[in-house]
Amino acid sequence: GASHNARLFRAAERLPVQQLSGTAAVRIAPPIEVADEDFVVRRLHGLSPVAGTDVDPLLRNIGCRTLLVTGVSANVAIPNAVFDAVNLGYTAVVPADAIAGVPADYTSAMIRNTLALVATITATQDVLAAWKLPGRPVRPA
Repeated sequence: GASHNARLFRAAERLPVQQLSGTAAVRIAPPIEVADEDFVVRRLHGLSPVAGTDVDPLLRNIGCRTLLVTGVSANVAIPNAVFDAVNLGYTAVVPADAIAGVPADYTSAMIRNTLALVATITATQDVLAAWKLPGRPVRPA
């Protein structure tokens, strides 16, 4: 069963689309494609995309030390991921233009007043440019 210890969980039960294992609501959405060498980690409970999953041991096994945190929401998942990353010893990087929250102006306040204290704040174009630097490993197409 679902958790009931937070108002957010109780509200989610009333939504017309339920995020249940095996349904379209939890599948990776196009245009994102999953390659054979990609890790797909399921999260069945909680608010954090890291805590209670296999993310940390998988990343440590491949030598990852930095997490690039993007997506939604700046209200819950993004700060949870950043705090978990920092607490586990990773460097967290957040492209400010690659996260969103509700209301829209909350995102910039969250970045300025909270995330900037523990993460490197940057822009997507800077991340893409860093990935193109000479000597950086390139993932095969």
